[in-house]
Amino acid sequence: MTFPADPQASTALPAAPDLWKPVLLRAVIALAFGAVTVFWAAPPVAGMGWAGGLYLLATGLVLLGSVKKTGLPHGDRTAKILAGAGAVLTGTGAAVGLLPGNLVFGIIGALGLGFAGAAELYLGMAARRRSVLARDWIASGVIGLGTAVALPFFIDLGPHALLGVAGGGAIISGVLWTLAGLTLRHDARDVSAEAVN
Repeated sequence: MTFPADPQASTALPAAPDLWKPVLLRAVIALAFGAVTVFWAAPPVAGMGWAGGLYLLATGLVLLGSVKKTGLPHGDRTAKILAGAGAVLTGTGAAVGLLPGNLVFGIIGALGLGFAGAAELYLGMAARRRSVLARDWIASGVIGLGTAVALPFFIDLGPHALLGVAGGGAIISGVLWTLAGLTLRHDARDVSAEAVN
């Protein structure tokens, strides 16, 4: 879904040539978590907490590490929002992992995913025509918000259901970020080949 920023647009933000690396890392984290949720038939509450907590924590750290690579201006509101989303996911992951429970996973996890989803949706709208990730942020934001809205309704069904909802969102976003990362990698190769010629 990622498209290069319009070279004609003077407001386009230059992303780092290796932006594809954190994007693909995020995809791998999401797909690995999704695979765990699919194949883990009877997860205990503590296992749900650790698996979900590690997923949220790792995703938050990747977001924090990718702020400079996105091309968002340092100190700008959009860069702060992306960093804030990463920080909230990191904190949410720690809370879900250290305080395992259906209620914690369903409510705290939903709040963290909801905040990050809203932040990405805002970033996609605010950076439209200026960032190569704008469309991906919009799609990822919708997925995150949808997962956040659904999670609390599955609290009474236990760890398997909660992991299933979170894992379903992770798989969908993992596929999205895989496509975005591969597109960015391909575009970076094309640009470096043009620079050599």
